[in-house]
Amino acid sequence: MVHCQTNAALPSISYLASAVLKSYAVARTIMARVACIVNPNARDGKLGRSFHKVEDALKASGIEFDLFKTEGKGHAIEISSELRDSEYDLIVAVGGDGTVHEVANGIRGSSKRLGIIPMGNGDDFARSIGIPLNDIQGAISLLKSGSDYSVGGIRVEGLMAPEHPGVTSPKHYPVTGEPSREGNLVRWSFLECDGGVTSSINRMKEEGYFSWISGQKKYTFLAIKAILGWKSQMAWIRVDDQPGRKVDLTGLFAMMQAETFGGGFRVAPGMHPFGDSSRIVLGFGLSKSQMLRVMGPLEKGKHVGKWGKITMEPCSSFEIRALDDEGEPTLDVGHDPPLYISLDGEISITTPVRFDFHPNVLNVRGGSNPPNTK
Repeated sequence: MVHCQTNAALPSISYLASAVLKSYAVARTIMARVACIVNPNARDGKLGRSFHKVEDALKASGIEFDLFKTEGKGHAIEISSELRDSEYDLIVAVGGDGTVHEVANGIRGSSKRLGIIPMGNGDDFARSIGIPLNDIQGAISLLKSGSDYSVGGIRVEGLMAPEHPGVTSPKHYPVTGEPSREGNLVRWSFLECDGGVTSSINRMKEEGYFSWISGQKKYTFLAIKAILGWKSQMAWIRVDDQPGRKVDLTGLFAMMQAETFGGGFRVAPGMHPFGDSSRIVLGFGLSKSQMLRVMGPLEKGKHVGKWGKITMEPCSSFEIRALDDEGEPTLDVGHDPPLYISLDGEISITTPVRFDFHPNVLNVRGGSNPPNTK
């Protein structure tokens, strides 16, 4: 029996061995009813028009499920947080990385498990836990017989992002935690956090640029447009307990929980979400020509060390602040224009911002052989 419901009121080293519950790594063939949180706007609205294929495949699988359709940005956080104390053991995100991000924020720290039917443009988190892409049947089969893991997350606190064309300012949700300063927002990231040129890419995606293109090609076109339009900004940064330093943000910075984002760009080669820290990828002071030329190496994971400017290292905490009129780092104001921070492809925060890694905060169901774990 299937209930279709729109609930607007709801609000190597074997790292896998150490993740075994950490990772249960148990194949499951008997399961309770599951909740599917569906984002009809995923893949630039294409999922809403083709969701019947997913629904038919779910029915054919024999899984008993209920549907909850989102009605806007943040709604999946509301729905999933209301399901924390429900009968459902498995909460399934049907959409892209943004949908996964919201559902994960809603159930983080609970006993619920996150399942994924990847239907977005990038689907990089699903890829990182071994869920097949462009294979509805394969993803659904893992809901029944996949392996369970525990992954870390990054607590991110910064100024609430202002509205920008076509996108409202984000809301505070108690389930994500209380901020330490008035005007701040807290979100959790499970794939990657980035800013500067790369967050401009996600901002343009939200605004509908190149909506007729999907997958990695879409992000390539967005990246070229973002690079050509980028205007230099200075910032103060600090990684872990290292001394803080001032940098020209022209380039890239990303705190990574997985190897890829942007539909397969290998930003953190060899990374997986089952370890005891994140990775920070930094490449500052690049020319626009270098930013354009690094896109090919980024796709292949060959960018680290390029021009002696791009580095990757383990990281548990990271800070970014704007500089005041005297050129000193400040917690009182952010960048002008705002330096948007993208979390799992979703823009909700600007500087000043702090990122802190926490292990084992989310239970997920994936494939038996996630990338980079052997």
